Amino acid sequence: MKNNLEKIRKERGLKQDELAEILEVSRQTIGSLENGRYNPSIILAFKIAKYFDMTIEEIFIYEEGK
Repeated sequence: MKNNLEKIRKERGLKQDELAEILEVSRQTIGSLENGRYNPSIILAFKIAKYFDMTIEEIFIYEEGK
């Protein structure tokens, strides 16, 4: 799953560790999300979307068959 998390985070002036602390996850989790190595749980996806005041679909791009 592709995502815009790194772009959005940088536009808001946040470092990975700052966002991780806000979301109560590890910095490694944020890095893995941004690099596409990890897909978030639905709960984490909602927390990220709520924090940035965006929809899940604005952050995470689902690609059929991938």
